[in-house]
Amino acid sequence: MMDLVKTLAQELSLKPRQVESALALFAEGATVPFVARYRKERTEEMDEVQLRTLQERHQYLTELAERKAVVLDAIATQNKLTPTLKAQIEACTQKTELEDLYLPYKPKRRTRATIAREKGLEPLSDWLAEQNTQKQDPNLDRAAAKYVNPGKGVETAAAALKGAADILAEGVAEQANLRAWVRDYLLQSSEFVSRIKPDHPKGSTKFELYRDYHRSIRQIAPHNLLALLRGDREGILSFDLSFDTDRVLQHLESQVVRTRGSRLRTFYRALIQDAFNRLMKPSITNTVIAEKKAWADEESIQTFEKNLRDLLLAAPAGMKPTLAIDPGFRTGCKVAVIDQTGQFLSYQAIFPHQAAAQREKAAATLKKLIQQYGIELIAIGNGTASRETDAFVAEVLQTLQQKPTKVMVNEAGASVYSASPIAIEEFPDLDVTVRGAISIGRRLQDPLAELVKLDPKSIGVGQYQHDVDQKRLKQKLSDTVESCVNYVGVDLNTASQALLTYVSGISPAVANNIVAYRNANGAFRNRRALLKVGKLGPKAYEQAAGFLRIRAGDNPLDNTAVHPERYGVVKAILTDRGVSLKAENALKSLDLKHIDLKRYTTDEVGLPTLKDILQELEKPGRDPRDQFVTAQFRDDIQTLRDLKPGMTLEGVVTNVANFGAFVDVGVHQDGLVHISQLADKFVKDPKEIVKVGQVVKVRVLEVNESLKRIGLSMRSDA
Repeated sequence: MMDLVKTLAQELSLKPRQVESALALFAEGATVPFVARYRKERTEEMDEVQLRTLQERHQYLTELAERKAVVLDAIATQNKLTPTLKAQIEACTQKTELEDLYLPYKPKRRTRATIAREKGLEPLSDWLAEQNTQKQDPNLDRAAAKYVNPGKGVETAAAALKGAADILAEGVAEQANLRAWVRDYLLQSSEFVSRIKPDHPKGSTKFELYRDYHRSIRQIAPHNLLALLRGDREGILSFDLSFDTDRVLQHLESQVVRTRGSRLRTFYRALIQDAFNRLMKPSITNTVIAEKKAWADEESIQTFEKNLRDLLLAAPAGMKPTLAIDPGFRTGCKVAVIDQTGQFLSYQAIFPHQAAAQREKAAATLKKLIQQYGIELIAIGNGTASRETDAFVAEVLQTLQQKPTKVMVNEAGASVYSASPIAIEEFPDLDVTVRGAISIGRRLQDPLAELVKLDPKSIGVGQYQHDVDQKRLKQKLSDTVESCVNYVGVDLNTASQALLTYVSGISPAVANNIVAYRNANGAFRNRRALLKVGKLGPKAYEQAAGFLRIRAGDNPLDNTAVHPERYGVVKAILTDRGVSLKAENALKSLDLKHIDLKRYTTDEVGLPTLKDILQELEKPGRDPRDQFVTAQFRDDIQTLRDLKPGMTLEGVVTNVANFGAFVDVGVHQDGLVHISQLADKFVKDPKEIVKVGQVVKVRVLEVNESLKRIGLSMRSDA
């Protein structure tokens, strides 16, 4: 264990005691959000990123250690485990390195070398290896003649030498140090090349950029590599890794050939070339491509993570009576009313985009719903007929004295939600279109609470999300959702089962039990009541309690991120300030200036926790997300053909990729701000400039109606 701790500490630039403490907490069942927030003293303030990195690397090294044990046992069983080989295996820090060492001892299918051994040619290969250390040139034909055996299929001396060469070639191809050099050389010096296959004429595919493509392996962008791999998989591209083969063969020869005999050198050059082309090149090339693919996956997943985090943490418009509209032309607009707790109240279908009489009737219906339910927010989905519906709603609002706030809402994934088991369980008696409208409205009220019900991949903020490692993607996105949910906190009395599932320490079964208990017994009045919920024991309570909020409950601290285990500290601070926790607005009226926090430190409660507590007491029940703002789309810009180069527009960033950002300017087709147009300075990473949900000013550079492409710029000199 100590060696593992030491390795992790060195790799991650942490102190061994930090690593030990964090791993001990994980072993006890603590989650990353809980450790990051409530165990700062034990880990010396490791943040979520450090903790998740530690968790992942610990798992990797644990799996590596288990694999080492299997490999050592397998080699020992063959009586081939030398002290040197054992030391090399035990020193491995990467799985690839371990597998290279194991390769010569790994059970194989029948190879050319295996067949040669069956023909009795291994002694000849051993003799040739011995001659490689000598200066003089041996008589190869005479030596090989001794192994001619027609009964075993060795008809001539040349055939004997060929079989011996196969054995030696396999030995060269399986040398770990040679494989490592070739792999590193390819990772540093090769280039990706591609051609579009002849049966795809120019301009006929989306892979036109890769028709005659060359890019250094060190310079290729993640999205370019993933596109190459997709084109190859779809049979449109021929794709390969190109490199200086002569340079590789020269290195292999310098490491393998020792003899000065001209004929033996020629013999060895030939078997080395065979070893590389037949045995090393295919597997190492695949390994290098796989390694770069893993890198591209990780870069894309990180972009997806960042976009998802920004989307989930987008400012909520607030829990207010909301009218949600899923726009449509022929089938009409689906209108759902939800109250200030997100509960569904009413549904109507209106047809404002048909005959004048229908439009007039739709206006009357909309006006009636707004007045009847005291609507404060109107959410309009940004799909088909969205701008036309937006203009219609604006007309209706002109007739009202009290005008609700009208917002265009990204409806990506709403149709996926509406047909999902979660939606069916929530609204078993409603049509999918009504469920979709409700989801659009709830997204405006609280994006986080609603979007957690969706598979993150359906939200539309990824880059080549179907091409990357799906298991890795799912885990990282799940971690992101968990992080966001616990960062914001969850209202225990309104949270859905889906939202509760992401709270630290709460399993899907416990989340279901919380909702069932709430339905049966009414709203929770205090956090301690959670212990009455089935399957929610002391450990789950410890992990979850600090992230669950109870508004207007028995204890005002239950509406803060202060953990119940630290209520005693707060009471001590209040007592010293002469304030009773039971007094109305006790926390809001608390004077927290000039507090000597050191007075309240103990062995378990240090300054980091006390500072967190103080922040909570200064703004009890605060939402850490930004203030809500929305883009104002121009009324005269509704379709692609309304756009003209030079126009300045306001828009919302809908997705960020490695090559730029996509912006919704209100015309049903997102425009692209290429990375070169994001700022007046050089931009290495678009995520440093923009984020999903951000309202930005853009200038139209070009409009291509046939390809439905919009080029935008955020540069001042565009």
